Amino acid sequence: MRDGTGCTFGAARAASELGLKRNEFDLAVYLGAVRARSGPDGRPRIDHEEIERLRAQDGFPGALRERVRTVGTAEGAQLLGISPVRFTRLARAGCLTPVAFYLNRYRAVVWVYLAQELEALASRSPELLVGNSPPWMRGRLDAGADWRPRNWRSRRIERLLALTDDPWVRAAIVAQALDPVQLAEVVDDPYERAHFARVRPEAVFGRRGSVAGREAMDRLMPADEPDEILWRRISLITELDAAREARPAPRPGGGARDGLGDAVGGAFSGPADRVQPRGPGGAALPGEPAGPGPEPAEPGAGLPEAGPGLAELGPGLPAPGRGLPGPGFAASVPGSVPVGHTRLGGSPGLLARLRGRAARGLGLRRPRRGGLARAVRPGGRRRAGGRIGAYAGRGDEPGPGGRPGRGGAGRSG
Repeated sequence: MRDGTGCTFGAARAASELGLKRNEFDLAVYLGAVRARSGPDGRPRIDHEEIERLRAQDGFPGALRERVRTVGTAEGAQLLGISPVRFTRLARAGCLTPVAFYLNRYRAVVWVYLAQELEALASRSPELLVGNSPPWMRGRLDAGADWRPRNWRSRRIERLLALTDDPWVRAAIVAQALDPVQLAEVVDDPYERAHFARVRPEAVFGRRGSVAGREAMDRLMPADEPDEILWRRISLITELDAAREARPAPRPGGGARDGLGDAVGGAFSGPADRVQPRGPGGAALPGEPAGPGPEPAEPGAGLPEAGPGLAELGPGLPAPGRGLPGPGFAASVPGSVPVGHTRLGGSPGLLARLRGRAARGLGLRRPRRGGLARAVRPGGRRRAGGRIGAYAGRGDEPGPGGRPGRGGAGRSG
């Protein structure tokens, strides 16, 4: 594929050109061994020059494959010449940092490690592989500590931060290490938290794993130690300040409030102390003189004092002082008509039509024939010994318990 900058390859084609399996190629991009960039469609692309650079390295492709080789507990213990139990103790104490994990058939987390890092540990700290464990390791393990998730989180966050320069993406990556409660304490703006969820990279190379894998990722990403939580909060504040200086987070419906104010205030014209009723479409009613408008007792801050068609709504509106006129507004505006009537050339308001339907009994449960009126009908479930018409039976005689049966016979079963 050729785009505006030259020939590029997709992930599958690039992995084939480099002689790597797909999971090995994803890990190579994650570790920075293969440089990738985002294509026009949002998917990662590999430049032809990058493929040629890797091919020109010494020991290709064995050296590149060895760089991304991973091992589990059993193979790692064999590589170091120790028992799997000692290998697990080293990993739990924080001496080894997992590079990834997968779920076995029982959906248990299985950590994997880079083979090169294990060899580096054997050459750097051989005393950890033989003899008794140091006191600090014994104390950490006796306290039940497990540093594998913590080390994996640190590696993942550092690698993801190295793959992007966008300030909001960087802040979203750091925010993954905090649970929702901690995140809400640091970022009190809900629009910024929602923006984190949109720009946060879900996978290193754009591939979404299984549902169980994503659930395990959600469980392992939040920090659980007090010192780590404090460090992540400080890091998020730093990244968030940089993101806010670059640009603000997008807010949906930025002009909705202005549009609402125009719609509410569009039914009135003239100075603030004079109200002109208008008809459909905002046209002035013929022969309607302008009169003084009502003054609410305590108008709400930032809310309009009146809206279109409020004069015809009548009683039942919120009390004055919350940005809406009181019950006496209909009588104080010249040209207004009583509730339930239609203005000249217009239609009744929504609440007026609903009140009219309620007055005529439409849209409500109609009282059954012979029953009490709705206003005086007793509440609660009717007893079995009530009148026959209280139940929707189809027979002429009541069934068992005072209920009518089907065809004159009581219902069995």
